[in-house]
Amino acid sequence: MQKFIPALLLPTIALYWLAVSAQFFGTVTDQRGQPLSGVELIFTSQDTTLIVHSETNGKYSVLAPKGTYSLQVSHFGYAPQTIKNITIGNRNRQRNIVLTLIPQQEPLIWKDEEETVRKSIEEAPPALEDSAPAIFVAPPPPPVPQPAYRTSTDTKAAKTTGRKEKKILLSEDKMRVMPPQSMPVTYAAMPKPTEPGYNYQWNSGSNIVGDSIVPDMSPEQYNTIIENPFQKTKTNQFSTFSIDVDAASYSNVRRIINARTAVPPNAVRIEEMVNYFDYNYPQPTGNDPIRIVTELGKCPWNPEHHLLMVGLQGRDIPKERVPESNFVFLVDVSGSMEDNNKLPLVKASLLLLLEELRPKDRVALVTYAGSTSVVLESTLASEKAKITKAINALGAGGSTAGASGIKLAYQTARLRFNAQGNNRVVLCTDGDFNLGLSSEAELVKLIEEERKSGIYLTVLGFGTGNYQDGKMQELADHGNGNHAYIDQIGEAKKVLVKEFSGTLYTIAKDVKLQLVFNPEQVLEYRLIGYENRMLAKEDFENDAKDAGELGAGHTVTALYEIVPNPQGKAGDLVNLKFRYKSPSGNQKSLLVESSVPAVCTATPSDNFNFASAVAESGLLLRNSAFKGSAHWKNVVARAQLGLSNDKEGYRKEFVELMKRF
Repeated sequence: MQKFIPALLLPTIALYWLAVSAQFFGTVTDQRGQPLSGVELIFTSQDTTLIVHSETNGKYSVLAPKGTYSLQVSHFGYAPQTIKNITIGNRNRQRNIVLTLIPQQEPLIWKDEEETVRKSIEEAPPALEDSAPAIFVAPPPPPVPQPAYRTSTDTKAAKTTGRKEKKILLSEDKMRVMPPQSMPVTYAAMPKPTEPGYNYQWNSGSNIVGDSIVPDMSPEQYNTIIENPFQKTKTNQFSTFSIDVDAASYSNVRRIINARTAVPPNAVRIEEMVNYFDYNYPQPTGNDPIRIVTELGKCPWNPEHHLLMVGLQGRDIPKERVPESNFVFLVDVSGSMEDNNKLPLVKASLLLLLEELRPKDRVALVTYAGSTSVVLESTLASEKAKITKAINALGAGGSTAGASGIKLAYQTARLRFNAQGNNRVVLCTDGDFNLGLSSEAELVKLIEEERKSGIYLTVLGFGTGNYQDGKMQELADHGNGNHAYIDQIGEAKKVLVKEFSGTLYTIAKDVKLQLVFNPEQVLEYRLIGYENRMLAKEDFENDAKDAGELGAGHTVTALYEIVPNPQGKAGDLVNLKFRYKSPSGNQKSLLVESSVPAVCTATPSDNFNFASAVAESGLLLRNSAFKGSAHWKNVVARAQLGLSNDKEGYRKEFVELMKRF
């Protein structure tokens, strides 16, 4: 049966086709002509931003309204490029832009004054005329003056110089420094991490890392981390903590490293670095939705110690079997969200998520700036055109009434609450709440009240410069939720497409672990990371105590550094227990127990090698007091042993990132 389009609609369809049928397409390769996948291309005109990534064959394609665009091209390990004044329109409706990228030339870390800093931003190439194909090969970055250094003995202020011939002493750890700024800078002394109320605030333009920072009007903010110490087993056998499936720290640290800026120590949450990666532990086989695996090996950065890896594997649930979802997208549209890596990336990310939803799922859209608004009432995901139009219409401007937005989002979710389904608010923000409730304590109290409604929270962080990591971490931890940082569209695909069920559907809540170490086998132990997830011994059996949530198919990995007892007798190393609740209701938790034998493997698994390499990189980035003999070369060598199960290439990306140190 033929379908006919009413004649009255033909002019509208024709106008739409004329507006969007133009197309950018092409191929991205390296200097050897090999295709590059995952290259991010951002086309920007006066009123349009289009984000596309190259496929595995290096090809890309995106439809675009006619106009004049600038193109920003970025890819991990390669010099970023910009092409301006690309015109596409009626005369030339297709633009074939072929790009060849060159490896990033300038070093990330300068270890002494004999090394040279190189520029990362090139002069824009000549404007492209309205012709095809256009082939652009980037020139190598030219050298620039030497960086500023800080004397290793000056703890109150840093002296800077642009002259290479002046000898400046470096500390034993060496220093990460940034290219000198064009304007004079003044360094202000910071309180020590051990001082009460210490809150590390880092400026993305800082020249140094250490006791001093460059003051800034809009610093990024990270909560203080005081690392877990070693515990003596004779006086404290019990180690109790809440699980953490968040992975925001790794993607944020990756962004900072790729920007060639110093990594703030408090941005490094080692458990999130480790848990960014999937370890594909064996699936649960019994009634419990969680399976636990363990492995004991030598500690790579302290061979006299052992390293215990504890892994939890959540049951995988196919997307078609996930209960119906009631989503509320809560989007920060304040003025601080104007940058391309904020609201435009939020919109692109939500459109990716929309494609993953089933027709029976529901979506509402709430925004907040100086005021709050329900932009889209709860709508079936089958009405994709309606939802897409609402998302695309979002624009940024005004102050940030974050607390009011959170309240309205939960109210909107309750209107369509599905007692048998998945109810969740998805908050997209840079965390810069500056109107109404603004302190973490007030926001956390609000979220804790709202979580009683049975509505979960996912916090997606975006942007740079004034990124408020601490606030978003607190909201996710206390709102029965998870926290991810999205620095590029590829990360949005990982979080919202590849890990859709794990990110947005909870299979177990209030998951706690308690390890009871055997003094006959263990003299001391230290949990690596999880500092903000530690619980008292009594909290383990207290079902009123909130803990972390586990999503479908998600893995959780924890690492313990152990001082073995040289006089050890027969017996298990540790008794391991975990508790969890079903996602719905506040029923009594279920208990699962197992024992870990005191057998140290001679041939560590790929997972053990890789997880320990990531943890070691975190110790180095934090300049941890517990880093022992940790070294970047060891991180790379051991991580390369764990690349056998790396379908998406995330582990390989980590290896390439670590090679830059």
